[in-house]
Amino acid sequence: MNDERILLAHGNGGRYMRELIAEIFSKHLGNPTLDTDADAVHLPGLNGDIMVTTDGFTVQPLEFPGGNLGSLAVHGVVNDLAVAGAEPRYATLSAIIEEGLEISVLDRLIASFAKAAKGNGLQVAAGDTKVVRRSEGGGLYLSVAGIGQRASKNKLGMGNIEPGDIVLVSGSIGDHGIAVMLAREQFGLSGNLQSDSASVLPLARAAWNLPGLKFMRDPTRGGLATVTHEIARATGNDLILQKMSIPVRDEVQSVCEMLGYDPYYLACEGRIVSVAKPDTAEAILKAWRTMPEGKEAAIIGHIQPGQSRVVLETELGGKRLLDELEDDPLPRIC
Repeated sequence: MNDERILLAHGNGGRYMRELIAEIFSKHLGNPTLDTDADAVHLPGLNGDIMVTTDGFTVQPLEFPGGNLGSLAVHGVVNDLAVAGAEPRYATLSAIIEEGLEISVLDRLIASFAKAAKGNGLQVAAGDTKVVRRSEGGGLYLSVAGIGQRASKNKLGMGNIEPGDIVLVSGSIGDHGIAVMLAREQFGLSGNLQSDSASVLPLARAAWNLPGLKFMRDPTRGGLATVTHEIARATGNDLILQKMSIPVRDEVQSVCEMLGYDPYYLACEGRIVSVAKPDTAEAILKAWRTMPEGKEAAIIGHIQPGQSRVVLETELGGKRLLDELEDDPLPRIC
């Protein structure tokens, strides 16, 4: 394959498409134990409760400090399975490629996807490619389905949450949203902030089987505020957050203050929001803080009877309601 950029011919089902699949996708993702000439593949070794998730991924720029679209797509499905209490096993990948994308960029992104998948025990079982005309896509869109096996003894869900339960977060919030924005070099701003894009599987494993764990969620689009609103709505209770306890990096806070953003609404791509009984929350916090991924973990609030509100208690003792997100300030970040 001698071309430097994707052509419409790479999606026509002929030689160009065959070479693209062989020299990029099969090179990085091929799995001899699963390869087949059929249009569907048998997945061996799946017993017990099977869990499935699916998501689409788009980000601008395609490569950003701390990650890229390839690794982001793997982390997205792995994290969705992990916070549901499942070990990731298999994935499918559908790539929608825009005409004109540099083939070297595509190769790097798929190589990153393969590396992240291998690091999380995820085998790519099936895939597909499509090419769209120039200006009809964002360079590359990835759609991924993930299949896992339930490993947690706790059946996690918002229906388990009660007044008195404690809310934790595994690390600083808003890093991904601001890192992507800075990578776009908008507003004349730049910085060294890294996205938190990463697998939360080690963190989830550390908490899965602790008695009293009620719920876990990765706060992606809409950030911490959206997850807490979902909890408040589902339970009918108030969720009280302590502002001073929520970990926010100085760089994130500074950019938010300059541009009028609120870090509570910015996407994270490598964090867990968890709800647990008080003694279990302390055990989770202790376990997370011993891990590199969770050294900034914190207890940030609690559940109390109320009216489905999310209330932020400030450092001065005041209170303000966190409204539900309406506008997305940073498009194409996950």
